[in-house]
Amino acid sequence: MSALVTGDAVVLGLRPARLPSRALALAVDMVVVWAVYLLISLGLAAATASLDEAAVMAVSIATFVLVLVGGPIAVETLSRGRSLGKLACGLRVVRDDGGPIRFRHALVRGAMGVVEILMTFGVVACVASLVSARGRRIGDVFAGTLVVRERVPTGRGNAAPPGPHWLAGRFTELDLSAVPDPLWLAIRQYLGRMDQLDPAVGAAMAGRLANDLAGRTGTPAPPGVPPGAYLAAVLDERRAREARRAFGGGTAMGSGGAAVAAGPGFAGSTAAGAAVTGSGGAGGVTAAGARPEGAGDGRAAGPPAGRTTGFAPPA
Repeated sequence: MSALVTGDAVVLGLRPARLPSRALALAVDMVVVWAVYLLISLGLAAATASLDEAAVMAVSIATFVLVLVGGPIAVETLSRGRSLGKLACGLRVVRDDGGPIRFRHALVRGAMGVVEILMTFGVVACVASLVSARGRRIGDVFAGTLVVRERVPTGRGNAAPPGPHWLAGRFTELDLSAVPDPLWLAIRQYLGRMDQLDPAVGAAMAGRLANDLAGRTGTPAPPGVPPGAYLAAVLDERRAREARRAFGGGTAMGSGGAAVAAGPGFAGSTAAGAAVTGSGGAGGVTAAGARPEGAGDGRAAGPPAGRTTGFAPPA
């Protein structure tokens, strides 16, 4: 799936983090991790003073692996891609399709980080990031992840709109397993920018994406349904499934009651770690302790007020 390009030759994409910001975030993380490691090592040294040399060596190796390798993996998994250094620098690790990472992504990044960062003092990671067009290190390539900037000026119209209420529940049985991540990313980017495109260019993009999606799922858009509405409705279904996996059956409600899932906390997703109701739902936050995307940082959780999607039901 090639990158989508607007009529002005602007690629619709995420904002990858570059080497300076990533290096600063890594430096913060390394200071914290090594400080924790030294404190734990000193405590264990005192506690194992009476053990033989082999036992002390085994404890030292286990401490190294658990703190310097397992610690960052656990933090990235639990924080969904935000370590302390990345949080301070406004960065986040996401999947290639823009979705939140899971344990397997953090595990691959952490395992490769032993060679890229710890064993070579970051030299391999720096070289790989400089060579990569999107600033990715080798661990990102193998894990299928990307470090993106979250603190960027974004228009309130960049969030993908929810699917139309009259298509709610139409794609619950759809097989989405064959849809690749780059295609999901392209769909999110198109829906988030469709009101900024020339109508003819936008219609051509929607048709192309709808054809690609139908080819992967085996289910074309229903007769009379615009391609954009079809894309938004299928994306809503995927979000709903991700929410059920992430929150143990909890879902978020989109326009007219259509379920949407929690997405990553940057522009292009509808919600972040929360169940949110759209224009046809009850309104407000519905999950205890949840908050809409961007709550506290001024960004919209869904389509801005007054924004129209053009998803009119077929006559």
